[in-house]
Amino acid sequence: MTSVGRAAALSGVLIAAGTGLGFLRDLAMAHMFGASGSTDAFLVAWTIPETVSPLLIEDAMALLMVPVVTRLLARGDGLRPLVGTTLPRMVLGLSLVTVTLAVAAPLVVDVLAPGLPDHGPAVRCVRLTAITVVTFGVAGFMSATLRAHHRFGPPAAIYLAYNVGILALIAGFSGVVGITSAAIGVACGSLLMVAVQTPAFLRCLREAPAPSQNVDIRLGIAAVAPVVVYTVTRQAQVFVERFIGSELAAGSISHLNYAQKVAQVPMVLSLLIVTVTFPRLARASADGDTAEVARRIQQDLAVASAMVLAAAAFLVAFAPAVTKVLFEHGEFTADDTRSTASIMRVYALGLWGQSAVGLAARAFFAQRRPTWRPAAVLGIGLAATAAIGGAFAPFAGTLALAAANAAGITLAAVLLLAGLRHGVAPVSPGRVAADVSRLMLAAAGACAAGLLAAAAWDAPVLVHLAVGGVVTGAAFAALTVLAGPDLVAPWIASGPLRALVRRGRTESGDTCEPADRTDTSDRTGQDRDGHPAGAAGADVPLGGPLR
Repeated sequence: MTSVGRAAALSGVLIAAGTGLGFLRDLAMAHMFGASGSTDAFLVAWTIPETVSPLLIEDAMALLMVPVVTRLLARGDGLRPLVGTTLPRMVLGLSLVTVTLAVAAPLVVDVLAPGLPDHGPAVRCVRLTAITVVTFGVAGFMSATLRAHHRFGPPAAIYLAYNVGILALIAGFSGVVGITSAAIGVACGSLLMVAVQTPAFLRCLREAPAPSQNVDIRLGIAAVAPVVVYTVTRQAQVFVERFIGSELAAGSISHLNYAQKVAQVPMVLSLLIVTVTFPRLARASADGDTAEVARRIQQDLAVASAMVLAAAAFLVAFAPAVTKVLFEHGEFTADDTRSTASIMRVYALGLWGQSAVGLAARAFFAQRRPTWRPAAVLGIGLAATAAIGGAFAPFAGTLALAAANAAGITLAAVLLLAGLRHGVAPVSPGRVAADVSRLMLAAAGACAAGLLAAAAWDAPVLVHLAVGGVVTGAAFAALTVLAGPDLVAPWIASGPLRALVRRGRTESGDTCEPADRTDTSDRTGQDRDGHPAGAAGADVPLGGPLR
């Protein structure tokens, strides 16, 4: 199996485990607290870790640090200068943000959810969850560094550790402090995210080579600002939903949250391959190999689109059954199930846009020079979300907010993909549009098959879902193959068949290797231009400091 396959498999297992515990967390909250004013209050505070997670772990931190560390390692320098100069300053700055959030918690609640009836529980939860600004920052720094070293196991385990902490505190203290126990769990779980990565991070730090005398790594405003603004703008869709949703009936924010958590699972899993291949994309970009960048983008987009569209077809067809199995227990009523399932169906229509935005943005940020295009495009999408939600929520309620989310993110995805050809690599817009269109038609057909299967028989809900999953998946696979063999090629190119061909020729995905090896030297010890070849990656200069 290739290193990408091993890394993706390991990451998949750990992330699936973390996602499973995340489901248990949401199930526990639905069972104990239902969908009410108290859960709405917690979800206002949950906005903080929801925002800093993509900012400091998944998106901004990874998009900034993976290319920087990759270039450092390609040059043969160690991590110590970067860690010694960047990490303490980052911790100090994030600590100041944490203190500010804790002090200004009443104002934060007023801004995020002005229509919330009781602000007291929300203020307490905000002060507890504010610690995640620091802990997520440290966890994200470690995660990006380890991924650049091709160590994907510990970073993939962080949400497993996080949800263990939340579940433990809910189980232990929900009867004493109610919904506040979940906020305490968020704080404790974030500390576990750091702890689970510390041993591997320290090993990479010890094994790093001594730095050269001229190492100068600085992440200035010009490098950081575009990524930060992009990440915050993307997360701001949730701000819009909760701001408008606070004016709707009690429990509306909770229904939106439960539906979104389930609907986004396939999107997160579809981006696993992108997470694993991002260091390779950054390396190809550093090498100036635009043809390889284009090939990687098109292959990853095909694979991610197929995964997320197949899942969207299933969710649209079986949302009521999925919601009933997961949430309709304890305080979560049948009315809550109907509301959440309707929202989930609408959210599913935007899953492709969510996945495509994540993939395209990584391609833009893999370049040496920072770019504002992803942030600008997300701003357009956010404006569309706010306009649609503000106009129609008074009449259509939460369904309008879900539709606004799907429309805004899909618009942003189309604009980002359209800009790849001129801003990143020679990606063919026609080829991308044709591939995605055929996959969407296959998903529509699979969804129709699922809806017919759902209406054809009455069965226990778990059997209903199992059979429905088989029917929907089989229909999607068959229609995809009929749509053209080239749609299946990316799966073969990155899957087990390719692994069998390349067995024994690939590097390990678990070792602390400096960088993805794209050495172009031939067996004579020369590169393609006839110059002596050095160590893998040593011909990629770090360049000046990022400002």
